[in-house]
Amino acid sequence: MIRNLQCLEISGYQEMRVRTSCAGLRNLLQGLRCRVRYYSKHSCLQTVCVYSKIKPKQCCILDCAGSTCTHRTLPPGSILPWRCFSCKEGTKIPSKRKQNASITSDLLYKNLLKSEQENWNDISARYKAMTKRIKEKLEELHNKCTFSLGSPRIRFGENVYFEENGCVFLSKADDVDEENGDMLFSTEDLGFSDAFIQRIRISPDQRYMAISLKSENSEEATCVIIKLGHFPVVEKVIPSVFSFEWAANDVLYYTSQKNLKCQNVFMTTFTNQKHTKLVYTEHDARFFVDIYCTKDRRFLTINSNSKTSSEVWLIDCRYPFKSPVLVQARTKGVIYHVEHRNDELYILTTYGEPAEYKLMKAPVAASGKENWQLVYALEKKTKLVDLEMFSDHCIMFLKNAGHLYLNAISFFSHSVQSIKLPTWACEFELESQPEHTTSTCYFQLTSPVHPPKRFAYSFKENNLIEQAVQEVPIITNCHTTRLLAKSKDETLVPITVFHNMNSKELHRKPLLVHVYGAYGIDLNMSFKEDKLMLIEEGWILAYCHVRGGGELGLTWHKDGCQHNKLKGLHDLKACIMLLHELGFSQPKYTALAAASAGGILAGALCNTAPELIRAMVLQAPFVDVLNTMMKTHLPLTIEEQEEWGNPLADEKCMKYIKSYCPYQNIKPQCYPSVFITAYENDQRVPLTGVLRYVRKLRKAALDHASRTSEKGNWVPNIILDIQASGSHCDSSWEDSLNEVARHLAFLNKELEVCHLQHHSKPCK
Repeated sequence: MIRNLQCLEISGYQEMRVRTSCAGLRNLLQGLRCRVRYYSKHSCLQTVCVYSKIKPKQCCILDCAGSTCTHRTLPPGSILPWRCFSCKEGTKIPSKRKQNASITSDLLYKNLLKSEQENWNDISARYKAMTKRIKEKLEELHNKCTFSLGSPRIRFGENVYFEENGCVFLSKADDVDEENGDMLFSTEDLGFSDAFIQRIRISPDQRYMAISLKSENSEEATCVIIKLGHFPVVEKVIPSVFSFEWAANDVLYYTSQKNLKCQNVFMTTFTNQKHTKLVYTEHDARFFVDIYCTKDRRFLTINSNSKTSSEVWLIDCRYPFKSPVLVQARTKGVIYHVEHRNDELYILTTYGEPAEYKLMKAPVAASGKENWQLVYALEKKTKLVDLEMFSDHCIMFLKNAGHLYLNAISFFSHSVQSIKLPTWACEFELESQPEHTTSTCYFQLTSPVHPPKRFAYSFKENNLIEQAVQEVPIITNCHTTRLLAKSKDETLVPITVFHNMNSKELHRKPLLVHVYGAYGIDLNMSFKEDKLMLIEEGWILAYCHVRGGGELGLTWHKDGCQHNKLKGLHDLKACIMLLHELGFSQPKYTALAAASAGGILAGALCNTAPELIRAMVLQAPFVDVLNTMMKTHLPLTIEEQEEWGNPLADEKCMKYIKSYCPYQNIKPQCYPSVFITAYENDQRVPLTGVLRYVRKLRKAALDHASRTSEKGNWVPNIILDIQASGSHCDSSWEDSLNEVARHLAFLNKELEVCHLQHHSKPCK
């Protein structure tokens, strides 16, 4: 099935929850979100082949007899013989950090960092009172809107495994309750109090449980394997693990993560002769490797994916020690992901025309693409958001023209049933299924201002049932509008707008615009308490689904990346201008919000059309594109050449990136006020680039103010809040709450919104 990673949208805040379902196709469809500068997960476009310019690497491999050592040239992704090598338990590979070019640059960085921290300490007092009031209101809304739909569950016959408050419990299927369950694992008791549970996998015979733990300050997770029984015992601890699955009762496969990359697959056994061996290695830096278990548990798949192509190897769970078998060699422009049913592979792929996802199938014994047969093709401008395989059906969740649809494909009748989901719904999340033979599919629907509601789809009845698990606040006074803005090249760009139905004079209401537009990833439109609070306070929320994102399929992404990046900027301008033309606020009451790679379009808008907005809030923004993409020693640079281009190899690409890069195009002019939150230990967006951007932006704004002699000339506030804790993808509840409250306090002051202040005087 397709599943989100633990990393959710960093521009909001949320509680971390364990993901117990099979992680696979959604990670691959949307690109592995934690891999990029805000959520990374593929697309189809022309690109320079990096591997073709690199000399093939030599690897020392023992022959099948294990007697002599020979040197062989390995292809981009290589299956290694079992005797290649073994690694000791708990072994850590020391990371090598590239030294700064000079002591001078290191001192400059430290001085800039210290200066910005002192500046924030001086400025933060002006927002303290309002931040406190906003925090109190957000906590109140959180308590009001939080309701239990039950933790994700893993069911094995009569046994159910579930997580609550950092503990894993075992209970009977008819009596699932924390009080009645047996506690198998506690993060606090085992010294992992600062970590949250990210993934749980139970071995087929239920003798072992593998759990991944991750802290907010680290990109890497630790896998803990526990031997179950009357007295559960920690059997093994594996550091720096990304994904893992059980191939058999006592055989676990996992991928190791180093410097944001996953390129090695290991097998570890828990038999009498315990050992760990390297099974697969990937040499192409553009590719990221993870592991997935098919829904019927017949195969493990080793998935090696770049943003434009992929390759899958099968491990037969009946014979877990046999070498993996290739499904289809990587082909430029072809992405594919695999499920299994009745000795046939069901392949979700971009192969063929049009270059959008389609469902195909092929025999396991003849899996090459020449044998792929079409099962279902998507309509034009339709986004495949998620897919779930069952024994007799396949469920697809689709997005078309801003609306969500559920399509059920019957493998017996070959019929397709389509149901349009409620119009207010903007996001959905599949729940864990008891078993793949079930006749009902459970999922949740939500929007930025609607708390999750649980639904069930019955295959037999072909109907949708709303599950009344617990009373949920009904948002009756929020109106949802879907608009289309005409961009510079006449392309129609979708906008989703939320506002209070009771609001009058919308042209005088504050407007918060959201944008992302990268990696083929949709804007995150799941529920957040701060969005609901803004609606209740009379704000207008607008989500601009610009090119570069994935809202209208793979082509939508392709039309907004590499040499098409400026199209996303033109889309954003058209969206904001249309909102103002239709009476949704006006420039002096308009703010822009973006995170990570969304900072490119937000920063570019500030350089080219600063008159459209009054303020901007950015979180871990990627604003120094050119300098970053020139530094190949950074962990994501080569991988992301398929998104931004390779300025080192292509002078036209360098000039094009320079034409829109926020840092490169700062100039003396009247800028909006800007509030940036950055993280000191961010591995994805270098803090040095953010520091340079803020310093240059502040100087340009002051230069413009000094050159103009108008009385009362306005000087924007350029604020940088550097967080010592937290990371690009994860923050604790308290840290996230504080960040959001500071952002909203800043926006309320800059847009002169007074309703949160405890006085009746007009804002100054």
